Amino acid sequence: MIKSNQTMVVTEFLLSGFPQFEDGGLLFFIPLFVIYMFIVIGNLTVIFAVRMDSRLHNPMYNFISIFSFLEIWYTTATIPKMLSNLISKQRTISMTGCLLQMYFFHSLGNSEGILLTTMAIDRYVAICNPLHYPTIMTLQLCAQLSAGSCIFGFLVLLPEIAWISTLPFCGPNQIHQIFCDFEPVLRLACTDTSVILVEDVIHAVAIIFSVLIITISYFRIITVILKIPSVEGRRKAFSTCAAHLGVFLMFYGSVSLMYLRFSATFPPILDMAFALMFAVLAPFFNPIIYSLRNKDMKMAIKKLLCS
Repeated sequence: MIKSNQTMVVTEFLLSGFPQFEDGGLLFFIPLFVIYMFIVIGNLTVIFAVRMDSRLHNPMYNFISIFSFLEIWYTTATIPKMLSNLISKQRTISMTGCLLQMYFFHSLGNSEGILLTTMAIDRYVAICNPLHYPTIMTLQLCAQLSAGSCIFGFLVLLPEIAWISTLPFCGPNQIHQIFCDFEPVLRLACTDTSVILVEDVIHAVAIIFSVLIITISYFRIITVILKIPSVEGRRKAFSTCAAHLGVFLMFYGSVSLMYLRFSATFPPILDMAFALMFAVLAPFFNPIIYSLRNKDMKMAIKKLLCS
């Protein structure tokens, strides 16, 4: 921090999300590093399996490969800094670094959320309108929806980050979280903290809107599946969307725990647990869900590894 005319001007933040690990950071560094490596390698495997197997060149698997690509960068926005903090005595992050971390982490998260919504609509069209699916969900439309999800995810946060960058921060500078996030950063601003409630409402509306679209899509999908006369037909239809449903529940479940609580406060250890679930555990399970719950994906990965 810099003193300017008797006022402390914050130039960096202290991330204190791991306060009880100061003397044993290495014990937590190793499993977190292994998880991060698994996330990167697992998602790269999914991407290469989709790209190299011609049977998977369709909209659903293209969406999955793009989601895996986003997952790699989503975790890279936070986990390397967490690893650094676990083995470093200086657990600081610059103001610019904090803003960039928030921007990329949440922009990638937004892109993933929009892509999951797009994938739910894709499954709805495939199961509820199978005869028209090839003409509706073309590869060109798939590319446009994927690009639109990423572009919108990154653009929508620019005004918010630009606004936060103009706020005065005059101390203290301790962020009680394992990465830079909107609420703990805004609580340190030397201004009216009622803006936090506005932030909560904006995030809640976006989350609830996405969940509502996906829930309605799956309600219609399940209704159609239950009308299929054969057991094998129902099993096959459900298997095509089971992986996406699992990832949806994991992603939005952890998002809801983090951002649908408004003014409710939790103990620091519980806050850290929610953050780890949101930023680390959900991305860890996603490649497992996609590879184990999908027969075609398992065959493609086995072919990739054996080639």
